[in-house]
Amino acid sequence: MTLPSRRHPATPPERRGRRRIFYGWYLALAGAGLQFLNGSVLGQAFGSYAVALRSDFGWSTASLSGASALREMETGINGPWQGWVVDRFGSRRVARVGVVLLSIGLFLFSNVHNLWQFYGSFIVMAVGSSLMGYLTLTSLMVQWFDRRRSTALSLNSMGGALAGMLLPITVVYSIEHLGWRLTVMGSALLVILVGLPLCQLFVDTPAEKGLLPDGASVEEDASPERAAARANEPNFTLREAMRTPAFWWVSCGHGSALFVVAAINVHLQLFLTETRGYSLHEASLVTSLITAMFLIGNLGGGIIGDYANKRVLATAAMLMHMTGMLLIANSSNTTMLIVGAIIHGIAWGGRGPQMAAIRAEYFGRASFGKIMGVSNGVIIIGTIAGPLIAGYMYDTTGSYRFGFDMLALMSGAGSIFFVLARPPKPPVRPAAD
Repeated sequence: MTLPSRRHPATPPERRGRRRIFYGWYLALAGAGLQFLNGSVLGQAFGSYAVALRSDFGWSTASLSGASALREMETGINGPWQGWVVDRFGSRRVARVGVVLLSIGLFLFSNVHNLWQFYGSFIVMAVGSSLMGYLTLTSLMVQWFDRRRSTALSLNSMGGALAGMLLPITVVYSIEHLGWRLTVMGSALLVILVGLPLCQLFVDTPAEKGLLPDGASVEEDASPERAAARANEPNFTLREAMRTPAFWWVSCGHGSALFVVAAINVHLQLFLTETRGYSLHEASLVTSLITAMFLIGNLGGGIIGDYANKRVLATAAMLMHMTGMLLIANSSNTTMLIVGAIIHGIAWGGRGPQMAAIRAEYFGRASFGKIMGVSNGVIIIGTIAGPLIAGYMYDTTGSYRFGFDMLALMSGAGSIFFVLARPPKPPVRPAAD
């Protein structure tokens, strides 16, 4: 995929003297729509399906966690390949394939009768979810935005938060009244009918529409400040990025945060229903609270991240992840649980936009998809291990407390990685003859 051209596009006469809404913001909202679908039918909904599957089939929590592990393994294994494909063919084509695969996987899921069928369908869903999800959409936002990148990334993530907020009146309500099989079947149809039209809105670079990143005007782009910014813009290749300590520190920090995030996403509703005596509906309300706080933290973190030090924001969020998880794991009353959910949700949302923005800030846009894809190979350590540790400790001890406490401390310790992740020096290349 070619980079956006820096030549000045012609300004049509009818557009002179007025500014229209930059098309990149429409892309951010379209991406949010795909994130909403992803979260509604798979990501945020997995905990609800886990409760239903455990009730119908009696599968252990470790077995259900294995499905989450498969999904994250797929992300890590396919990440480098997906990054290359996104850079080569563009976000629109990749997202369309993802929509189709997710719909097929959901159809297969609605017809499972044993654990291995469930795992098989989940792999198909995981591949589809990845192709239409985070890496693809983040790469699109990086191409369209420079100065407002964190804000755009936060808007792009709103869909997942809204999916979690609406979980009690969407997936949970449908499962309780129609059953999980019909719910999944309806989800498969919804993904196709809504997802494909959203993908058609995607345009891979601003240059394809005669625009500049951030919606800058010709005059703004010609300013000395913009010229200086372009001259200093990093342009790392994948190999050059991997040679820097910053690549590994950011990746390890990101992965450390996901020890807590992944464990909460998979096990929170099981924890609340099986060990705290809450109903599925009540447990889903706690999930909704977390995602409401995610939305607040995400919007605030996106705006602040365009002006503040992203490493400092990420470090603070890691400590908040630890605090929130410890409160949830050791909650002796509803108030303590709610406070923990609020802290964790704000940390999750506030940290999210910084993870992609800091990589683009450090390494540039030219190879962003490949750099992010390879980084996923490190990130998956947290997303795989978090749910597995929590599930194993519950099956072994009959309690989530020890596993949750362990993950919280591991996540808090991960703040050190962001402290160490200083901006890399520009790559040294041989002078051209």
